[in-house]
Amino acid sequence: MYLAIKSVQPITHYKLHLTFENGEKREFDMNPYINTGIFKDLKDVRIFNSVRVSFDTIEWENEADLDPEFLYTHSTLIKD
Repeated sequence: MYLAIKSVQPITHYKLHLTFENGEKREFDMNPYINTGIFKDLKDVRIFNSVRVSFDTIEWENEADLDPEFLYTHSTLIKD
């Protein structure tokens, strides 16, 4: 299933709140990825907090990005 991301908000402990086009709100934990490749830059909280929606996914100012399908599959539903 391919769903675009409509909004992203960085929260503490390298986690993201994501809202997908179907209205689902999900939480994605970056901790398992923060020590690899381009994502190492995100240890700097200022860079981590620079996350924004770019087209149908998210991107940081260092040009790191993640596929929206990956984000959806590896995130957990936030129950209201």
